[in-house]
Amino acid sequence: MPDAPHAGLVLPARQTAGSAGYDLCAIADVEIAPDCIELVGTGLRILLPEGEFLAIFARSSLAVKYRLMLANSVGVIDADYFGNPGNGGHIMIPLWNFGSSPATLRRGERIAQGIIMKAGTTDDEGSSFPSRQGGFGSTG
Repeated sequence: MPDAPHAGLVLPARQTAGSAGYDLCAIADVEIAPDCIELVGTGLRILLPEGEFLAIFARSSLAVKYRLMLANSVGVIDADYFGNPGNGGHIMIPLWNFGSSPATLRRGERIAQGIIMKAGTTDDEGSSFPSRQGGFGSTG
């Protein structure tokens, strides 16, 4: 029987006591063609309390080693992204290959960092919001 997609992968972890970010890994091998963007799955979901979000940053080594960068500069995983009907809250990393050769990432390779942060709100925004109805990019 083949391994489950998550078998052998480690949970996100900080590499030192002073590290702000938790390293996120690719759940499968992926090749990204030059000047293309691929959503790289992590196999992760995160349950965040209201008022917090997960900021996603590319690891600095991606640009140097692979000519890859986060396609949207910084990713934001909102507290209501977990369990949404569009994809269950699967955290995916949109990577853009700005190089001239294909870039290959291996399963288990660290590709991004997640930093849990507080989200501020204004006093006058109201209290009636629609429920999230989708996954990646679902709020427009």
